[in-house]
Amino acid sequence: MFSLLRFRPAWACALALAGLLALVACGGGGGGSMSSSGPPSGSGSSSCPSADCGSVYIAMTDADGDFLSYTVDVVSLTLKRANGAIVETLPATTRIDFAQYVDLTEFLTAATVPRGDYVQGTLRLDYSNADITVEKNGAPVAAQAVDANGQPLGVVDVNVTLDNRHHLVVAPGLPSLFTLDFNLAATNTVDLTTTPATVTVTPALVASLELVDQKDLRVRGPLVSVDTTAGTYVVDVRPFNMRAAQFGQVTVHTDDSTNFEINGTTYTGSTGLQALATAGAGTPTVAFGTLTTATREFDATTVNAGTSVPGAGIDTVMGDVVARSGNSLTVRGATIVRNSDGARFVRGSVTVTIGADTKVVKSGTVPALTVGPEAISVGQSIAAFGTATPVDPSVMRGDWTLNATAGRVRMRETRLYGFVNQAADGELSLKLDSIGGRRISAFNFAGTGATTADDADPMNYQVSTGSLDLSRLSAGEPTRVIGFPTAFGMAPPDFDARTLVDQPALPALLQIGWGMSGTTTPFTSQEAGSLVLNLANPAIGGRHSILIGPRHVDLLSLPASPIIVPPGDGRTAYLIVMQGMSESFHDFGDFVTSLGQHLNGSTVMLGLTASGSYDGNSNVLTARTIVVVLK
Repeated sequence: MFSLLRFRPAWACALALAGLLALVACGGGGGGSMSSSGPPSGSGSSSCPSADCGSVYIAMTDADGDFLSYTVDVVSLTLKRANGAIVETLPATTRIDFAQYVDLTEFLTAATVPRGDYVQGTLRLDYSNADITVEKNGAPVAAQAVDANGQPLGVVDVNVTLDNRHHLVVAPGLPSLFTLDFNLAATNTVDLTTTPATVTVTPALVASLELVDQKDLRVRGPLVSVDTTAGTYVVDVRPFNMRAAQFGQVTVHTDDSTNFEINGTTYTGSTGLQALATAGAGTPTVAFGTLTTATREFDATTVNAGTSVPGAGIDTVMGDVVARSGNSLTVRGATIVRNSDGARFVRGSVTVTIGADTKVVKSGTVPALTVGPEAISVGQSIAAFGTATPVDPSVMRGDWTLNATAGRVRMRETRLYGFVNQAADGELSLKLDSIGGRRISAFNFAGTGATTADDADPMNYQVSTGSLDLSRLSAGEPTRVIGFPTAFGMAPPDFDARTLVDQPALPALLQIGWGMSGTTTPFTSQEAGSLVLNLANPAIGGRHSILIGPRHVDLLSLPASPIIVPPGDGRTAYLIVMQGMSESFHDFGDFVTSLGQHLNGSTVMLGLTASGSYDGNSNVLTARTIVVVLK
């Protein structure tokens, strides 16, 4: 038994919307029984002899996109062996809001599958009851998913075939890693001019035998047992906000720096693990941490348990504070998880009422800090625990209230994007673009300052950076800042930065399209080590840009076409999409060769999306993932 969370069964899959679906195959016994005839029972037993099976872990994540919510039902995830046999890996249909997984990956299930070479994966999605929300003029609005012909989507099978040199090999005792990227940016086009807004979907999965993006991991489920000597505990995996079913077991590793919050009380290290043991089997848990790919070990940095888990015995609101007046916080575009009926994304406003007895915990430090209610300011990302009530029960996605006067609020690290005005001596001035993925037009900064004149100004947002290195920040350049807004009524400064990401390190996303007619000549050069777009092509449509954080670079404004190259090392995944099929590659040269074979004069390219990093000085985009759509 190896130590990626020391799972008994095994599959880990990380699905990214612009994100990833990671599947890990490894040896071991136990787990939900698998068959080629349908989903497993999830009972934790296996009908597959250990000598003939390997273990697989499935997890889900997302990449940044244009969505506040993107909730669909995942009906099944099947794998196809080289001999044609089909194996189902999900024990039950799961409803997932992919837009909530920009910054993390969640373990979905653990299963046992027969040994062999796996050459294809199929994800079945049901859009019949999809709940998709986009932002229009600062407000959340509903969107409808349609196909290329404008027809509403129902059940969709998304297939991906692995290249011949990179099959998924499953064998007893041999860990493998497989990732699938359901890339929202590459496969969804949003039209805000319609009512409701429409999202044209071209489903595709980018497959890789490695995790292309390493993100924080989350593991959820009821507690099974605790080993205080080993510093570990075991859970029955129950992903997302599911209330029932068993998805296998996971062992989570903790250490002296692991933060615990159990039933609203904070602990650190072994004290927290002992408190978890006292809470007993069946206690709801959520663990956040990191996965070391080489050793397959998951180490938890934060563990929440009992009523500190959203919706476990207490209602919870999660989102960003867009305004505050006295003890009233306004959260717009929030996820509500009620103890009585589960999770939902609401497009209206949630009014959270706090008071002197509200317990407020500031996460992100070891140990976590207990602070006063005044610490919560505009822009703060929060999880508020109390009693949630819809203003109008007939409109469950409209306005809500949450009474947290006798509850608690967890302050979470806040992420903001902006353009540098000035940077010097521990201070940074930004022109804000977004907070927590929301446009600045959604926020009202009244009351944030010590006086009205001191209220935060999004055009000149003052960030305290302490000892962080500002030497690489230049005026006018974009940056990402992670930290906490200053306590309400105490600005300036407006924000306390814990982390800075300057332009060279910001992710870049190149997008270009050639309309529904496509083009047979998308490139001026196709080499084993590079691609150069043909920017003189008159067929180029409305999409032709590179997004670098909040910066928008028009490809047609550049003096020359960017050169698209693979990285010198690290993880990569490239995908060719055509109707009814997708081909996935690890090697850039193999990808370019196959692409050239497809572009034979009768096949056209509709669109290309590449993500990685962009060097404006050399005009080179280093792409770790590429998705091209052909017809």
